[in-house]
Amino acid sequence: MISGAPVFKIGTLADWFGLGLLEGIRESGRCGASGVQIYAWNEFNPKTVTGEQVRLVRETAAECAQEVTALCGELGGHGLEVAGENPGKIDYLKAVVDLALRLDCKIVTTHIGVIPADKGDPRYRVMQDACGRIGEYALAGGAVIAIETGPEPVARLKEFTDGCGGGVGINYDPANLVMVTRDDEVQGVYTAGSSIVHTHAKDGRCNFYAGPEEVYALFAKGGIEALTRVQTYFTETPLGEGEVRWAEYLRALKDIGYSGYLTIEREGGENAGADIRKAAVFLRDAMGKL
Repeated sequence: MISGAPVFKIGTLADWFGLGLLEGIRESGRCGASGVQIYAWNEFNPKTVTGEQVRLVRETAAECAQEVTALCGELGGHGLEVAGENPGKIDYLKAVVDLALRLDCKIVTTHIGVIPADKGDPRYRVMQDACGRIGEYALAGGAVIAIETGPEPVARLKEFTDGCGGGVGINYDPANLVMVTRDDEVQGVYTAGSSIVHTHAKDGRCNFYAGPEEVYALFAKGGIEALTRVQTYFTETPLGEGEVRWAEYLRALKDIGYSGYLTIEREGGENAGADIRKAAVFLRDAMGKL
């Protein structure tokens, strides 16, 4: 590695600029990021997106020197915990994989619900079987399904993904771990190791530990709108203002050989766009100190 070169690449989530998809991609380039993650919903739902929309995204990303880092396939509800709901959700994630590949993107991130601590719990097999089917499909296309950290300790997630049979990795979000799970966000990097294929650069603090089951049940019932209801439990903050130990966390990522994206996620705040731009500066400064 050339001395002074960034250790990791910086990305953003286009939707959180609040400017629409195409303008969000342009804003990502303006803030100095080299990649952008896109939500596979609303105007970019894989079941309804048109070829013209895909062409415009590809062209806009190319014009702004933006790589599509990942597509986010949001399942909603209880993720993959309910067997009867899974056929449609599996079909949706397969469609997200297909859409990602049309954008030369190899990563699809998602939340699958809360993995039970007891491997004998029927939900465990239901979730692992579903992930195994999706992972097999992704692997055939050279892609990977990346399950986001937060609903359970990293060690449990790692064991789960290892049992899925390939094509399944981890999207590492350190803030979810400190805000909800109270798991060690630094040690978790070493635990997950090479299973980490993508990360979210997010920060926050835990106000009251209620446990992942209770917190994610609120999201299952209320979706993203539940963010305002869970402020009792945690507060998402701009990067560097929460409990994530950034110097140690980034060092751990470097230690395991991760060289992918730190994709800035800012779901709250009064001016998410401004916070994202500040976060890009924060990450460049933090990488400069590694």
